[in-house]
Amino acid sequence: MNPRQAFFACLERTPPAVFEAALWMATEHDPQVRPEVVLRDFRDLQQRVSAGLPMLPVSELAQPLLRRLNDLGFQQDEFTPLRPHAALLDKVLQRRRGQPLALALIALELARQLEIPLVGVNFPGHFLLRVPGADHLLDPCGGRRLYPNDCRELLTRQYGPSAALKAEHMHTATPVQMLQRLSRNLRQLHQANDDFLGALVDAERVLELGQANAGDYLARASLYQRLDCPRAERHDLERALLLSDDPLQRLRLAERLGQLPPNAVVH
Repeated sequence: MNPRQAFFACLERTPPAVFEAALWMATEHDPQVRPEVVLRDFRDLQQRVSAGLPMLPVSELAQPLLRRLNDLGFQQDEFTPLRPHAALLDKVLQRRRGQPLALALIALELARQLEIPLVGVNFPGHFLLRVPGADHLLDPCGGRRLYPNDCRELLTRQYGPSAALKAEHMHTATPVQMLQRLSRNLRQLHQANDDFLGALVDAERVLELGQANAGDYLARASLYQRLDCPRAERHDLERALLLSDDPLQRLRLAERLGQLPPNAVVH
């Protein structure tokens, strides 16, 4: 079983093994990463976190868990420009620095093992966490509580004053949504660091996870353009054109398609 097959096998379990699946994503980029070894070493972190938690009902331990992780050095990676290791779980565990989603996946796995109720929230621009039924969200980077006004402010910082907070921003993230978002993050980071083959690995995974959008096909088309693969680029541009509902984007896609050589006809 290759890493991609192992990744999808994790998703087929009941419940899905999201943390292990993310480790198999790291193995795709570095064959030296052995998920079974990382999982074994992870038990030490679990014990250290557990030993520092207060004596409270498990329903009240999510925020202390996040604060405990912060005390142990797990923080948001502020390095500029951001590198792919900010989203590769094995590297985040080693460096104790990462993107909010990567830190959230570590917290979610610890919460699962310690039977602490905690779920992911697919908030735009900054992945968040929530205790089911709570009236607030939690920042995985330290455990700060976020109420609706805080979420509105966070959204404004990410996307500008015209961004409107919507109910869908507060929805619980499914395992597929979390791993697809992590794949998109890695695709962007690898591409920004000129690793186009690495970005292509993540771009393909995004599409294999299903419900891909026009932007996902356009992103892979841009990678194929960089790698001088016009036929594959054309295929993805055509898919993006079919999925796009933006008239201006459709016009630009049509113009770009017109600049590519036509696919050869095979007799």
